[in-house]
Amino acid sequence: MTDPADAALHPLADDLTFALELADLADSISHPRFRATDLVVSMKPDMTHVTDADKAVEEGLRESIAANRPGDSIFGEEFGTVGDSRRQWIIDPIDGTANFVRGVPVWTTLIALAVDGVPVLGVVSAPALARRWWGATGLGAGTRDIDGSQRRIRVSGVAALADASVSLSGLDRFEQAGKLENYLELARAVWRTRDYSDAWPYMMVAEGVVDVAGEFDLQTYDMAALFPIVSEAGGMLTAMDGQSGPWHGSALATNGLLHEAVREILGR
Repeated sequence: MTDPADAALHPLADDLTFALELADLADSISHPRFRATDLVVSMKPDMTHVTDADKAVEEGLRESIAANRPGDSIFGEEFGTVGDSRRQWIIDPIDGTANFVRGVPVWTTLIALAVDGVPVLGVVSAPALARRWWGATGLGAGTRDIDGSQRRIRVSGVAALADASVSLSGLDRFEQAGKLENYLELARAVWRTRDYSDAWPYMMVAEGVVDVAGEFDLQTYDMAALFPIVSEAGGMLTAMDGQSGPWHGSALATNGLLHEAVREILGR
């Protein structure tokens, strides 16, 4: 349970406002470095890219959280965990760094707040696409469109796999998980399949323009911000095996109507 004193000190609506301000800060750091000729790129021990922009964004967000939410803990991709508060900010400074490095505009900053291990707030900001999405428990989900207008979002009402638009990312990861044949079976059963990359397909599920998204081999900071947005938009987001929360290494997001049908195929 959340400490009532925490809720009184920082109502979730105020936390969401703060998270959107954090996203503004992140965009102001990351976007000028996108396609920069002097971008510094290196490889981490897990053989994934990291840039000076990744580090600068996370440093900036950590400084702001420390100043504005001094009692909260932080878990970030680049600099690990600080603090042990029940309120934890989970940050992926640039989700889609490989795209960022190659000049592909599909990359985002992911910001989540988890309370007692449950994500209650998420913001996904994609400045190179001029898009942003957010959601918080009980407050609904919304987006800012390319023209700057804002609107509430809702998942689709597609109820049959034969009518579904599906985005399953990382064919090689499905193969590594022993699910390649399952992937192909699902692809044959649905209307169309596309791989839109990283956080974007999950946001399209929340908007109702894609019906299913999922992948294997994910980290908590890749997923935490997605959960409140998809859930508040009326969808369902679990691990591939149905477990709840962003702690299990995989994600499957649907409009809810298709969740068990997709899981039945992928779970064989």
